[in-house]
Amino acid sequence: MPAYDFTGTRLFVEEALAGGATIPLGKAQSHYLLQVMRLQPGAELLVFNGRDGEWRARLEPAGKKAAALTAVAQTRPQPRPNDLHYLFAPLKHARLDYMVQKAVEMGASRLQPVLTRHTQVTRVNLERMRANAIEAAEQCGVLVVPEVGEPAPLSAALATFAPDRVLIFCDERADVADPVAALAAARSAGPSPLAILIGPEGGFSPEERDALLQLPRVVRLALGPRILRADTAAVAALALVQTVLGDWR
Repeated sequence: MPAYDFTGTRLFVEEALAGGATIPLGKAQSHYLLQVMRLQPGAELLVFNGRDGEWRARLEPAGKKAAALTAVAQTRPQPRPNDLHYLFAPLKHARLDYMVQKAVEMGASRLQPVLTRHTQVTRVNLERMRANAIEAAEQCGVLVVPEVGEPAPLSAALATFAPDRVLIFCDERADVADPVAALAAARSAGPSPLAILIGPEGGFSPEERDALLQLPRVVRLALGPRILRADTAAVAALALVQTVLGDWR
């Protein structure tokens, strides 16, 4: 793991970052820095916006209970994001929070909820998803905050699926004894944008499975001899893909 100092405060901001730029803070972020972290004017912290890299910034007073930041110097340039989409059937709140956080840590560039025949949760709080993605990025030194897509039926997601993107379709019914070997076969075609699909607890319907297998570049993958919960399957699948096809190589 790259050496990184996790002891300091790190904050996501929306504003553009450049040397000397002033970054106004809203009420919630001001409260967090002044009241929760108890930082004093002049204290330094790290900030990022997902576009301009990471910057060392200085805390400035901006009223009795308000604060602002001044960008001092860039500490890390913005990396090129992974082109790894994570598609998933929505889960209940706590498990969805966990899955979003782990997907961010594992390098997903887009989070896309998809609604399948057996999806049990059909309403998704996108603001909560994005807040969890930002929090995970703040805590883990990640500079890229993934896009969060609107929930879409699986059929609609497949209709607009890019033909050059490899879809790793996790299916407990797949007859795959060695998932690493199955992924390695996809590597022979050269680097490609990637997507991972994790279905609902009830699995995919036969019609959905057939539609997935019609895609031009699809890898049907089993994740071992045990049935995994969807949030566990997310971590397992992302680790496998990053190891064989992604940025862990």
